[in-house]
Amino acid sequence: MHSLQFTAESSSNGVVERDFTVGEVPGVLWSPASGADRAPLVLMGHGGGTHKKWPAMTGRADRLVTGCGFHVAVIDAPGHGDRPRTAHDEQEIAALYRARAAGEPEGPVVVRYNTHLAERAVPEWQATLDALQELPGIGADGPVGYFGLNMGTAIGVPLTAVEPRITAAVFGLHWPDALAETAKQITIPIEFMLQWDDEHIPRESGLALFDAFASKEKTLHANAGLHKELPRFEADSAVRFFARHLGRA
Repeated sequence: MHSLQFTAESSSNGVVERDFTVGEVPGVLWSPASGADRAPLVLMGHGGGTHKKWPAMTGRADRLVTGCGFHVAVIDAPGHGDRPRTAHDEQEIAALYRARAAGEPEGPVVVRYNTHLAERAVPEWQATLDALQELPGIGADGPVGYFGLNMGTAIGVPLTAVEPRITAAVFGLHWPDALAETAKQITIPIEFMLQWDDEHIPRESGLALFDAFASKEKTLHANAGLHKELPRFEADSAVRFFARHLGRA
């Protein structure tokens, strides 16, 4: 079992940002600057081609920390951010660029590659969660949520299916091909985001993934626009969702 090692710390506007490693996996933890009381933890998965401190990650983390008093953690997915790419990573990325240049559908490549990344990332996330729950401000008995879109959904769905500590999740913007059967195992509250005019993921595919979740409480947020045009206000909706289900406003 790998322990968590903090490597850098800074603070701004009531938020403490701490870089860490768990084994060879780098991550970042955002926490409230005030108060040592235990608080819920939200794990966030970043999108493909981005990293743990991508603007979307830092923006969502700021909302969750300042708005709810939560802790928020992100780790770099395999082959992303500060992690080296393997030969397999390079092959799949090259295949994606070829499909894009030829005007061919990107979905088959992305689904295949994201499935491979999830197999590597799920145990890394579980080890990270083990280490984070040893921190006094988090603890082993506090509520845990997961927030991940795009590749963050590809990793988050199989993680949530095997991780009983996660009790609420926000997903969206992914194909159902490799995830629908796993989604049937998930019964916790779900908020799901879909772009109605997504040029990569047909709306029927997005709806099929939403429909696959076995959750008694699941909410679909469908917005007009292309794949990368998810409205910013959906981040605020996710904050309200986690405040409702993780029990701290």
